[in-house]
Amino acid sequence: MSGAVEIPGSETSRLWAVVGATGTGKSDLALDLAERLRARGNPAEIVNADAMQLYRGMDIGTAKLSASERRSVPHHLLDVLDVTQEAAVAWFQPAARAAVRDIQARGGDAILVGGSGLYVSSVVFDFRFPPRDHAVRARLEAELEEHGASALLERLRAADPETAERIDPKNGRRIVRALEVLAQGSATHGAALPSEPVLWQPRTRLIGVHVDRAELVARLDARVERMWAAGIVDEVADLRAQGLESGATARRAIGYAQALGQLTGLLSEREAIAETQALTRRYARRQVSWFKRYPSLEWWRHPIDVDELIEG
Repeated sequence: MSGAVEIPGSETSRLWAVVGATGTGKSDLALDLAERLRARGNPAEIVNADAMQLYRGMDIGTAKLSASERRSVPHHLLDVLDVTQEAAVAWFQPAARAAVRDIQARGGDAILVGGSGLYVSSVVFDFRFPPRDHAVRARLEAELEEHGASALLERLRAADPETAERIDPKNGRRIVRALEVLAQGSATHGAALPSEPVLWQPRTRLIGVHVDRAELVARLDARVERMWAAGIVDEVADLRAQGLESGATARRAIGYAQALGQLTGLLSEREAIAETQALTRRYARRQVSWFKRYPSLEWWRHPIDVDELIEG
């Protein structure tokens, strides 16, 4: 890809992005890659790009690696937000890029890993965000509270059908942001993958982890069952005491919203599990669709030979 933005300190170190659907083994691959690079004298480190793993205490439902599971590889941007704080990609981009620069300044490759497409895109591509208008946002949030996400989504479809198609119809926060941008005079929502994205750093490799659909569905359904067996409801009870229900982002996370519904009596355990499984499968499809738009993305079928990957 031509036109990459030159970043001091990145002339020899590489930026890797390990992406793909949830449940495909991205974290394990990133660790394998980091270990192999470090064995070769490259002090590689990992930068998290999963929006929900930014939150302290959201461990079971996000499949976050514990400290002992990180194999002594330094990780960045895990457990940096309270559940009452909002996870915003405009905040994440400079924080993640600073972590990447610091790793590269120490002579290592940075490995960005996660399935939050907008967050990954904001780091690896020359990606600029439109300004905010707090008054417009407050008005739209009030309308969201009164009329619901579907009414605002219909308005967005009429004004910007391409952006409306990309947004999860239940993600009221993202719909509000898109309408806020349009209200400021933009022709389209600026915080989306550009049609011709330019890399932030020229020495970037985009690695997509592929698992066949039937296998992935089985893995995802089993993973949700394990979440409940591991105690996600108890985890949510603890987070609720820390203000989870007042958080704009964390309380809507797949699995957490359903466990919260179970705690409050809105859902039975079986209903909470089934709803989480259905939403997780749908989210995985959206992730694959997002990453398929990346130019120069290399899809690798699981399991992956890390030595072959490095030499590729």
